[in-house]
Amino acid sequence: MDIFEQLARKLDELPEGFPATESGVELKILREIFSPDEAEMALMMRPGPETAEDIAERLGKPVVEMGTLLDDMVRKGQIGSLKMDGRQVYRLVPFVVGIYEYQRGDRLTRELAELFEEYLPLLSKKLGGHGPHLTRVVPINTGIKADLQILQHEDVRQIIEKAKSFRVQDCICRREQALLGNRCEYTLKNCLQYSMEEGAYDYFKLDGDIISKEEALIIIDETEKEGLVHNTYNVEEAIGGFICNCCPCCCGLLRCLKEFNAPYILARSRYVATIDLDSCESCGICRDERCPMDAIVEDDGEYRVEGERCIGCGVCVVTCPSESIILVDRPESDRDEMAENMIDWGKRRLEERGRHAG
Repeated sequence: MDIFEQLARKLDELPEGFPATESGVELKILREIFSPDEAEMALMMRPGPETAEDIAERLGKPVVEMGTLLDDMVRKGQIGSLKMDGRQVYRLVPFVVGIYEYQRGDRLTRELAELFEEYLPLLSKKLGGHGPHLTRVVPINTGIKADLQILQHEDVRQIIEKAKSFRVQDCICRREQALLGNRCEYTLKNCLQYSMEEGAYDYFKLDGDIISKEEALIIIDETEKEGLVHNTYNVEEAIGGFICNCCPCCCGLLRCLKEFNAPYILARSRYVATIDLDSCESCGICRDERCPMDAIVEDDGEYRVEGERCIGCGVCVVTCPSESIILVDRPESDRDEMAENMIDWGKRRLEERGRHAG
């Protein structure tokens, strides 16, 4: 077994999965991203965070040499790094969400984009074939019925208010589709990262810009006007992570739901949209211009929401001229599950896949 096959197997052992194919397209992807030496180093990485000193000691390597190698691999998007308790730590990350999203700048080539598109139908079945869901929708809370309690993890602005560091990058999905000749009209640079650590993004000068909390909130306002869907990790509590603002044409998550029938790729919010027929002007904006899931249908001039397709994003609420749409609580029996934190999520995911946490 060559080094890339070994790395592919190791990535498939992570909760997210990295399935093998008959064509071997997943190995072609790894060869695009890693050299053999880099793949060998990735094999030695653990999914749990370690400092460069810890890794050097474990592998019997000089600390300075190891630190330089790890930093180079982070800049190439081959492993992950974050600031935790004031220390820079490194870890093996999944292919999605992880290695692929890290292929920024000139590392995302047309060749890699084509390989990813070839792999996506099968990858989506693994990513979206087992609970808990990979990611979850965070609703636009201005549309939530006034008497409902909004929990902190359901409010994108509360998530941002709690965080201390922020970075904005180009949307990887829109960049990929542009390389394939499918550039869309939505703003490119609005993929947010956040951390509960001060100065979390100062160590590496990676693709994107470090921004303030105020700038992050402005981006959220702008994405809601554009009709983009907020999503993040499917957990209640995270020490950091991402807030993607997804368009229906390019977003891999929404495409996996709609094109590849991957039910566990994106958890719906605990809300569902409803239209007040008495005040609705039947303008069709919600159906024709806003709903990313084609969940709004028209019958004899009246518009209604198909609750099973609705992901509870609230995008339809923002531009309704008659203010006829609100988000209401989805019945408890029809709500998608959410993990407590990433450790809980990983354990449950491995159990669902018939594997055991190591």
